[in-house]
Amino acid sequence: MSDQEKNIQILENQFPAVSGSAFAEASRQALASGLSVLQSNGGVIYEIFPDGTRKRVKEIEPPTRVVRGSKLTIR
Repeated sequence: MSDQEKNIQILENQFPAVSGSAFAEASRQALASGLSVLQSNGGVIYEIFPDGTRKRVKEIEPPTRVVRGSKLTIR
């Protein structure tokens, strides 16, 4: 494996944690500025308001569990 491939692998491994932190910070900033955000939990989309109240918006299919290395067909 070349150095470039190793660097790409390292970045790919860091992506889930970094993206999770970025989304959490964006949500925090939106709520701090008085806006609401949408969040899914247990097959339901909720609108979250700056005062902490939640409004049920819509039921959705639960998330699909993915095993690393598996292939999925998106319909």
